[in-house]
Parts: sequence; C-alpha cells; structure tokens
Amino acid sequence: MTIGAAILLIAIGAVMKWAVTAHVSGFDIQTAGTIIFIIGLVALVIAVAYTFWGGPRRDTEAVRRPPGPPPAI
Repeated sequence: MTIGAAILLIAIGAVMKWAVTAHVSGFDIQTAGTIIFIIGLVALVIAVAYTFWGGPRRDTEAVRRPPGPPPAI
C-alpha cells in the first residue's frame, strides 16, 4: 500500500468517525470509521518505514568513464 492510499484511508475513516451523524440499524458507522482510521495509520507507518528503510537500494554514485577520443576536425 502506498503512502497516498494510507492517507486516503485515514481521511475516509476520519469522515466516517467525526462527520457522519446518520444512524443505521445493525451497523455502527462511527465504529467502522475508527477501524478504517486505525488501519490507515498502521498502513502509513508501514509505508513510510518501507520507503525510507526497507525499499530497494539505489546506487547514487555516478559512473565515471574515461574520456573518449578527441573530435575529428
């Protein structure tokens, strides 16, 4: 899961938890929002940790090549 998807889950969970005031019988919207919010937070922590510490390493050093022959005049 990417950082953007985790932030989207956090936003959806927060809206369901604090902005929705509807009541549905048999389903608690606020509890579902809390669960989605927590899943988003955990996913964000994992995504950031993977991005900075667990991702594939890239070689940042430039490859130096010997100079080629001089241009022909």
